[in-house]
Amino acid sequence: MTEQILHLSNKTVSNPAEYGPLRERGPLFRASIEGLESPVWFVAGFDDCKEILHDSRFIRDQSKLPGAEGPSLTDEMLAQVGMPQEYFKYFGLLGLSDGEEHTRMRNVVARAFTARRVNALRPSLEKNAADIYAALAEKKEGDLVSELGYPLTSAAICELMGVEAADVPLLQGWIMEFVSYDTERLVPAITNIVEYYKDLIARRRAEPTDDLISELAKPGGPDQDLLSDDVIIAIFMLLTSTGIAPPAHFLGQALLALLTHPEELEKLRAQPELLARRAVPELIRHATSVPTGGPLYAAEDFEFRGCPVKTGDAVIPSLVGVNHDPRQFDDPLKLDLARDLGPGVGHLSFGSGAHYCTGAALAQLETEVVINTFLLQNRTMELAVDPAELQYFDVPGKGTALGALPVRF
Repeated sequence: MTEQILHLSNKTVSNPAEYGPLRERGPLFRASIEGLESPVWFVAGFDDCKEILHDSRFIRDQSKLPGAEGPSLTDEMLAQVGMPQEYFKYFGLLGLSDGEEHTRMRNVVARAFTARRVNALRPSLEKNAADIYAALAEKKEGDLVSELGYPLTSAAICELMGVEAADVPLLQGWIMEFVSYDTERLVPAITNIVEYYKDLIARRRAEPTDDLISELAKPGGPDQDLLSDDVIIAIFMLLTSTGIAPPAHFLGQALLALLTHPEELEKLRAQPELLARRAVPELIRHATSVPTGGPLYAAEDFEFRGCPVKTGDAVIPSLVGVNHDPRQFDDPLKLDLARDLGPGVGHLSFGSGAHYCTGAALAQLETEVVINTFLLQNRTMELAVDPAELQYFDVPGKGTALGALPVRF
């Protein structure tokens, strides 16, 4: 196993074609990511990654390591974008916990994502998608990231939480400022979000309603020893930050994939029954909503499939890499909407094991509704620019994301 440290740009991290030679280096390869000081192990093989995600020798909470010192990778990312130290406590709630602590916290967060709650969103998602399509079609052009992705995902996650509809544009705007990763815009946005949730918690305690916010904020509940105001805000921050921006940009990526693969789009139009069962999972695999998973840390010295790992070493799952592993998927760079991904989920875009994404079902539903509305029920939309002209932006330490998707009708 070579100890050479590779230097990966955010563009490389997000490009599935780059991982062929990288996988040849072994189950793990040492790399530094643009924007992070600490070198990490990268895993890009499907079976290797799945084993790591289920291996108890890897933990999420760096502070629990013997002799732990120095910032975690998450703290490095937050510091890089200028996040004030006082706000660090609101990030990484689920991704940085393990064992019983993680299970209890996950059970609290999962209350927002019961099958009943998610399925009940379908009518409002369909109406929102149809209304957005009509508005864009009327003006004959639009950007499917800012004018479709963000409004749709913001409304959905806020409805699940119990945020008033009138406040949705506020949270959407603050999240859009946050993902600019410009300190002068990011810090005021996060300050506004935190203050908004502090006020909302106080209002729901005074006048509870039938929503998740009231349920978490009410005194005397079964998890009150866990749910300090800071933890409740961290839960809402998790739901807001992961439930709006990543799926908003992914919806753009999924629509781009279909618009640039007309033969696959025609296949789907001829066989619309493929949409939920095959096409959406394949798009989630092919376009992978988040390029990398959260860091894991080795809790002891050991060998992982012949690779020596030391206590405290960080491992980053390349979700793009594992979802395009030719040992798992035939012709993995190809988009095939009839592809059978096998039993279970069939991809690792949402992780695996105890940290499997709680919002996975919502992301799948949003993708299904948007594709059905914009490309199956309606067929007049096309790209307004050459795909080579599309702009991507860096997500510090995580890869890149599609900035805008201009279309015309």
